[in-house]
Amino acid sequence: MIKNHRIAVVVPCFNVEKTIKAVVDGMPPWIDNIVLVNDASVDCTESIIRRLERDFSGRVNALTLTCNQGVGGAVMAGMKEVMAQNECDIVVKMDGDGQMNPDYLKCLLFPLIDNQADVTKGNRFRNFKALRKMPLIRRLGNMGLSLLIKAASGYWNLFDPSNGFFALKKETLQKLDFERLDKRFFFESSLIIELYYTGAVIRDIPMPALYDDEESNLSVLKCLVTFPSKLIRAFIRRVQIRYFVMDFTIVSLYILLGVPLLLFGFLFGLINWIYYASISVAAPTGTILIATLCIVLGVQLILSFIQYDMSASNPFDNSDECYDYEKLDQEKDQDARTS
Repeated sequence: MIKNHRIAVVVPCFNVEKTIKAVVDGMPPWIDNIVLVNDASVDCTESIIRRLERDFSGRVNALTLTCNQGVGGAVMAGMKEVMAQNECDIVVKMDGDGQMNPDYLKCLLFPLIDNQADVTKGNRFRNFKALRKMPLIRRLGNMGLSLLIKAASGYWNLFDPSNGFFALKKETLQKLDFERLDKRFFFESSLIIELYYTGAVIRDIPMPALYDDEESNLSVLKCLVTFPSKLIRAFIRRVQIRYFVMDFTIVSLYILLGVPLLLFGFLFGLINWIYYASISVAAPTGTILIATLCIVLGVQLILSFIQYDMSASNPFDNSDECYDYEKLDQEKDQDARTS
């Protein structure tokens, strides 16, 4: 326990025979429960986590999924096991590939313990020295993906929403609709999106990621194909609920007027441009002005909506508190001196 809070860590494991033992060995002694979920690995992961369960009897629990569920399915299976045991206050998710530094576990936990947040997650983009070690393609992909997730989830204050190193309170976990969470690599993104509807306060915790010679199971091409459509649907759903179901304000009119005006201006201008170009005649000034005016007004209204959405708080969130991150650094330095 840490500060009278019981901590459980869920570790999804897929072909991590080379790293999983080091991950478990690196867990701090105050971690009460470590749930290792073997997601139908094809290497020796199963035998290794079973041996770890015997070696750390009572502290490590091993689960086996006979059919590969994906990282999301494995994490949800571990979370359901933790909730069934009802012996924890905070649940942490760490990967089994060794990319997540256990030294930062306390930094994730303190805002939750002090009731300054409901969910905390790592932010790899605040440490520029460590950021340079991140592969370029992964760095660019994460920045683009982060922007889309911000819009889809409404958590504009998060800088690294796709980060998989996170912790959340048991009460927040119980509010989640697991049926709406993705079982594959979209899991972290879908989790952030669904947390919006629970009113969860989420805090970024700066920390570097560790990149060695491990191979990522994430396909960049597959993300480019599947993620945008899912995020667009999530964005439309959030806007409908936030601005038309829960409330109807001037911002709702921005959307109702802005989108049709922009589409009409673009299509009207394109059709007339093609028509007049085909007959080699200059388009009338009035036609050009109509298309231009509609586009300008549409863009202005949409930008006004975006500005409001970025500055507005989560309508489900009643907390305006901000956490003192200097306290995290002081606690971490104290732990280092003690060690």
